[in-house]
Amino acid sequence: MAGQISGVDAVSRDFLLELRSEEIPARMQAGARAELEKLFRREMEAAGVAIGEISVWSTPRRLALIARGLPEATEASKTEIKGPRVGAPDQAIDGFLRRYQVPREQLIERNGIYFLEQLAAGRPMWRVLQEAIPAIIRDFAWPKSMRWGAPSLSTESLRWVRPLSGIVALLGGEVVECSIGDVASGNVTRGHRFHSHGEIAISGAGDYLDKLRAAHVIVDHEVRQDMVREGARKAAADAGLTLVEDEGLVIENAGLTEWPVPLLGRFDESYLDVPPEVIQLTARVNQKYFVCEDSAGKLANAFVCTANIAADDPAVVVDGNRKVLAARFSDARFFWELDQKTSLEDHAKKLERRVFFEGLGTYQEKSARIAELAAHIAKNYVTSVDAQMAGKAAELAKADLVTATVDEFPELQGIAGGYLANDLSQEQAEAIAFQYREDPPGHLAQVVGIADRLDTLVAFFARDKKPTGSKDPFALRRAALHSIKIITENNLRIPLLKVFKKAEDGLPFDEQGLVGELDAAELLDFFADRLKVQQREAGVRHDLIDAVFALGGEDDLVRLLARVKALQGFIGTEDGANLLAGYKRAANILKKEDWHGIEGEISRTGEEDPLAGVDDPDLAPVIAAKMAERHANELSYTPEPAEKELNEKLAYVERLVGAAITDEDFDFAMRLLATLRAPIDRFFDEVTVNADEENKRAARLDMLLRFRDAVHRVADFSRIEG
Repeated sequence: MAGQISGVDAVSRDFLLELRSEEIPARMQAGARAELEKLFRREMEAAGVAIGEISVWSTPRRLALIARGLPEATEASKTEIKGPRVGAPDQAIDGFLRRYQVPREQLIERNGIYFLEQLAAGRPMWRVLQEAIPAIIRDFAWPKSMRWGAPSLSTESLRWVRPLSGIVALLGGEVVECSIGDVASGNVTRGHRFHSHGEIAISGAGDYLDKLRAAHVIVDHEVRQDMVREGARKAAADAGLTLVEDEGLVIENAGLTEWPVPLLGRFDESYLDVPPEVIQLTARVNQKYFVCEDSAGKLANAFVCTANIAADDPAVVVDGNRKVLAARFSDARFFWELDQKTSLEDHAKKLERRVFFEGLGTYQEKSARIAELAAHIAKNYVTSVDAQMAGKAAELAKADLVTATVDEFPELQGIAGGYLANDLSQEQAEAIAFQYREDPPGHLAQVVGIADRLDTLVAFFARDKKPTGSKDPFALRRAALHSIKIITENNLRIPLLKVFKKAEDGLPFDEQGLVGELDAAELLDFFADRLKVQQREAGVRHDLIDAVFALGGEDDLVRLLARVKALQGFIGTEDGANLLAGYKRAANILKKEDWHGIEGEISRTGEEDPLAGVDDPDLAPVIAAKMAERHANELSYTPEPAEKELNEKLAYVERLVGAAITDEDFDFAMRLLATLRAPIDRFFDEVTVNADEENKRAARLDMLLRFRDAVHRVADFSRIEG
């Protein structure tokens, strides 16, 4: 085979693979680099080749991979083949020997079975790569791909993102010969489309980057990104301006060019009458241009484009880009001026023609729901916000969805409405503009943002459109996360269960009644799961969040997190760890004995239940504690010292811990629990719980139940790990 590597020596070699094609979309290049490395590693692993450093790069016209230090051959391998059992008929043994063409002397006896060991010689690396390259190309997964030419008549023909035009495959300095379709591997590539002509011979991985750089191709995408980033900053600074940083745009421009040259241009200053977000999005989305700010931080009439050539006269390139941008700005200004001719309230009337979701009404109906919900939240829970102002801002929050500007630039939802809210206060306009942000400034904007998200969550949960696995088509996880962030970071005391109910009451009816029935507890559990995700980065343990949520009824996220953080601080102490151990021991005894304490005694004796008819959740524990204390004081025997000490300490904690929780003094509640650590340890060391006397056994189990219930006033310690 011409050009093939033959012979095996101890020298390792570098391998270069370049796959050249027509323009690869910038948005696909990062995924393509990852796919190329994944498939190459797959092939090497299957062949038993240990690989070291791998570099993968991309340009608009090529993917390149260099694997350093590949061996000359795969290692020899030993396989073991199981044969007949010892003592089997000669015909069976002879047949096995004939099959593998070996003499009987090569058989190995082990545990009454014959085995045959065979050694397979290592394969030359060029042969492994020769088979791997076509497999990589054929198995390559592109988001979108195409067939081309005459072979495309067959569904078996090669698919690639754009027509594949060349393959460079070099191991050391030798070509690894292979072909796929009508494209054969070789050692030649091509440089820049305009600055280089003809083929470029590559000697190996060592000179690949330098030879292409000489041909005006920067293969390393990260180097091109640096050139775009720094070049754009310098172009702006040279004009006395500051570049508006946009890392996504840096990556995209690097993916569109092989020789990036950032250039600054100017546009007509009259376009600055259009909101700056419209100008920036027009430049960014339509033309991939950066924008600049002046010394006062205001948008300047300047842009930075990234040319793909080193032009003899850069002004010509800039002028061409300016003309294209001016046409885009003219369209944007037309849309904006058209939208300004209609008031935001009149825009809102058109929402009746926009369906929010089947069965959940139009956007006009959703706007009415979030207006009512926002006013309710402001009136009852965030009283620093005027309820009427909150309702009006929420009512008009979605009005810009029908504007021409948002139709052209969906990214401007909310922002366009904020500019069009001429008849509202600045605070209301900001609430509309920032409604989609996860950190809206000001309580009014926060109330509107929460009302919108909670309406969406309640509506979709009522319609049984909950996220499943990795699927979340309505972005409900994000809606919950943003709600949690707004509530917790701004200390908004909002009882979620009550607000869920209010939101559910506003859902539309159909012929059968309500569109669905909300499982509020399920939605609160959904919030709990999202809270764990959010708090993980803050170092808050998920099991402690579970421990507080497990108490039931805790839907004030600010209070819940305060309790969780106090609990985490307590559990991290020696007292906390030991109390947790004592709690689990007590809980295990109660579970084993199936002991229900006072309730069990009442059911056995027929005594009237003091908790019957008590609906107030704050009152029930107080009555239960008083009954526990009464039973403890009515002991029919003289308690042991450790038993007496625990009883007295429990009475003390029971009196004070409830008040501490009510006052939200969770640190004090934890300190109260800490006083139980020593008495419970001594109780277990010195007192026999399961005494022979029934009255002692019952009283001591009741004491453990009181201990468990006292701890449960703070958190369900059974959910705490450790």
